[in-house]
Amino acid sequence: MSGLGIAIPADLLAIALLAYGTYFRRYHRRDLLLAYVALNVGVLAVTAMLAGSGAGMGLGLGLFGILSIIRLRSDSITQEEVAYYFIALAMGLVNGLHPGPFWLAPALSFLLVGLMYVVDHPRLTLRSRRQRVVLDQAYPDTRDIGPALERLLQADIRYFVVLDLDLVTDTTVVDVRFRVRGNAVPATNTVRRFERYAS
Repeated sequence: MSGLGIAIPADLLAIALLAYGTYFRRYHRRDLLLAYVALNVGVLAVTAMLAGSGAGMGLGLGLFGILSIIRLRSDSITQEEVAYYFIALAMGLVNGLHPGPFWLAPALSFLLVGLMYVVDHPRLTLRSRRQRVVLDQAYPDTRDIGPALERLLQADIRYFVVLDLDLVTDTTVVDVRFRVRGNAVPATNTVRRFERYAS
């Protein structure tokens, strides 16, 4: 069996594990599930055709860049979803080109899937949070913001950035990264997807 004959089924299995087995079960976005699979298969097909015609690596990498720009500008997605998006692209490109020994492209694909499963696992950063907070007081002195955030979130503040300071409406907008203390659960939209893994 040729390298491409092994790379195609390996890529289809890998994107199924990445898109449905990992991403969809954690984020539950059907639109991006379809986008990841379609993007991966499309890049695989086009790259395999270009590699077979001798069009060269430069054209394949150009396709990678063009597809990246189009997709990132077409919708608002989180940084986690951007990571899945690039992994789906990379797997399609690697399997389409299938360089080196026949086992190399499938091995890289499953390595990328395993890496995403581990690095994005909720248990790895169960208590770490990032949130945009609007404080109902203006804080010209940033040294006062940390204690105020700790009282509000009941958490250990790791880092924060002041996004807006409005002395007229007496508000401060802060982008804050924090770690939850004990069993305290802050009011954040990202908490819900972690509840399944906490039991």
